[in-house]
Amino acid sequence: MIILDGKKTSSDIKDEITQEVLQLKKDGRKTPHLAAIIVGNDGASRTYVGAKVKACNRVGFHSTLVELSSDTSEKELLSKIEELNNNNEIDGFIVQLPLPKHIDEQKILMAVDPNKDVDGFHPTNVGKMALNLPTFISATPYGILELLDRYHVETSGKHVVVIGRSHIVGSPMSILLSQKRKVGNATVTITHSRTQNLTEITLKADIIIAALGIPEFLTASMVKDNVTIIDVGITRVEDSSKKNGYRLLGDVAFDEVSKKASFITPVPGGVGPMTIAMLLKNTLLASKMNN
Repeated sequence: MIILDGKKTSSDIKDEITQEVLQLKKDGRKTPHLAAIIVGNDGASRTYVGAKVKACNRVGFHSTLVELSSDTSEKELLSKIEELNNNNEIDGFIVQLPLPKHIDEQKILMAVDPNKDVDGFHPTNVGKMALNLPTFISATPYGILELLDRYHVETSGKHVVVIGRSHIVGSPMSILLSQKRKVGNATVTITHSRTQNLTEITLKADIIIAALGIPEFLTASMVKDNVTIIDVGITRVEDSSKKNGYRLLGDVAFDEVSKKASFITPVPGGVGPMTIAMLLKNTLLASKMNN
């Protein structure tokens, strides 16, 4: 069994980006610049955004953090997005989700300039991704492709089962892996809460991508020997034996499933760290496209 180490792989990618940025500076070209908008005081969101700013510093990017209060109106947020769309210094930016309930998330994502949408959430970029055209692939699916590629996990002709159909992970993953690409050419089955006989389906899978947000949902009895497991889920579960009072669990019962797997991602330290690395990769791409 081989652990797909997202921590190490993301560190390698950041080192590669650092070298590219040094070369850009050497050539007298613009330093990539990533901005992030955060609305309100959601603890997890602040942690994520802080990690993104830290990652920018590590690779030599410029970064801007726009902090808005939780009572910011939708109109004010749209105005801030328009400002970043028109700022030639900013190559790419993200709007950290979730947003306060009085703001329409879809309306906000639609307002981001597709050429600066390094999250890959704008319908223009989702459409290009579906047509296998060059574009920004959203960071989590992009990170999964990169992990599979760097660990030489064969996908061509394999049966992939995706559990979960979200627009952020499940749906794009099913499209990407079925496409004619280096990490692709798979036969993909997408499953969800209405799927019947799920275990019958997962037992036939060569690769399973679990992205449904239910801790330890996928058990050893649901998988065959030598399966490849990508665990996208991460849930805080109370644990009084831990100093911080909780532990992090994925969607896969790691201890039992890992005994049958040929490749598996851990939680934490698997898919999570890849997400920020791929956001940086998208920003580098945006910088090259826009300049």
